[in-house]
Amino acid sequence: MLTLTKYEKALVALFVITLPLINPWVRGDGVGYYAFARSILVEHRLDFTQDWLRANESFRMGRVDADGQLRPEEYTATGRINNHFSVGPAVLWSPFLVTAHAGVIVYDHLGGHVPADGFSKPYRVAMALGTATYGFLGLLISFWLARNYVAERWAFLATLGIWFASSLPVYMYFNPSWSHAHSAFAVALFVWYWVRTRAGRTLSQWVILGALGGLMVNVYYINGVLLLMPLFESVGEYWKALRSNSAREGGQLFIKNVLFTITFVVALLPTLLARKVIYGNYFETGYEHLWVWTSPYILKVCFSADHGLFSWTPILILSLAGMFLGRNDRNLRIFSIVVFAVYVFVIGCYESWDGNSSFGNRYFVSLSPLFVLGLAETFDWLGHAWQERRAAILAWGSTAVLVLWNLGLIFQWGMHLIPDRGPISWREAAVNQVTAVPEQATESLRNYFLHRRELMDRIEQKDVNQIKKSEQSEGTGPTQ
Repeated sequence: MLTLTKYEKALVALFVITLPLINPWVRGDGVGYYAFARSILVEHRLDFTQDWLRANESFRMGRVDADGQLRPEEYTATGRINNHFSVGPAVLWSPFLVTAHAGVIVYDHLGGHVPADGFSKPYRVAMALGTATYGFLGLLISFWLARNYVAERWAFLATLGIWFASSLPVYMYFNPSWSHAHSAFAVALFVWYWVRTRAGRTLSQWVILGALGGLMVNVYYINGVLLLMPLFESVGEYWKALRSNSAREGGQLFIKNVLFTITFVVALLPTLLARKVIYGNYFETGYEHLWVWTSPYILKVCFSADHGLFSWTPILILSLAGMFLGRNDRNLRIFSIVVFAVYVFVIGCYESWDGNSSFGNRYFVSLSPLFVLGLAETFDWLGHAWQERRAAILAWGSTAVLVLWNLGLIFQWGMHLIPDRGPISWREAAVNQVTAVPEQATESLRNYFLHRRELMDRIEQKDVNQIKKSEQSEGTGPTQ
């Protein structure tokens, strides 16, 4: 019988309590991610026409003409709609959506009248529930990983911190059709299994690790940076074999690495086949012309008022500190620092490094497991550097303050009290935290639970108005 600790019970209870926050809408980039699942499930082909035509207005702008037809530039050389978004979230949604589809068909057969088209509410609720579930599983796995190194209370507090003081909750609850919560789950599963099997990984375990790596990259291409962990690990083992003059050990590891690579490529087939169908090339991603490798925006990625990682979600400063201050598993901390640094560089070379309408820098939600581990290490360091009671007060107090700040900023961002695109005024944001947020939060939360559709329509219209204003002033097209 499965026995949960009090901290695990608390995490599960908190997840259940927050489930009413899930927002079953498909919007922005989520249109592209969800289109893979809906088109295959309902139309049994990769035809995204209806997804594009029935998308939210800010997504249709620039993609659909005044006559309601898709613009010619929306089609690729193969005659398919240019959907460059990843297919991994659709794979993860499939158990939830297949269940919803079967339920709708049975319900309609019994006399119900719910469209079995993938757009009706049962499908959207199933999608949103799936996203929240994967987000929570990613947090739970991160908690399990962290408690291997620090006291369970610190792992628990770190999990709460990343859960509510980072960008994750926006994409776990509010924008569930985007890929980021799935990405946090896939990375957590990969890192947890890599750590769990490091001591003498067997042939079959290398194969499983390759499959998990494939899932991770299927969900979000940039997650490939995490493959540096087994790469560096293997390089270290090859060096040991070379120094000990053990050709046998080196040969065995080489075979395992080959099987890992083969399994990884096989696991990538959903992405490769989708790219082939849409672009006519297995390795075409649709992103090639957006990279500026000679001019990275590294400092802006970290500190800009335009969705900077640390400026918007300062709790991650404590997470990064833990990677350096931690007292446990030196190799894991070094690998985490290297992965983070490479990830920052890659995002810094992307022209849309700010994520456009991102809350914080959403690209880094993928690294949530490493942030949980780093934050737990910071709390553990405090516990050893200070008297335990004082350390607990400081850890819980600072986490509570950062959570409250983050939730207030999420509210401002969602209600367009601050711009969702471009830089914000920190002075304005700080004033709003103590004036507008307390004044408007109660009524907005009531509308979120009782009149959500109307509230979402108003938020969407504000976004459309902001895009149109930006187009008029800058002459640019809409972006998500």
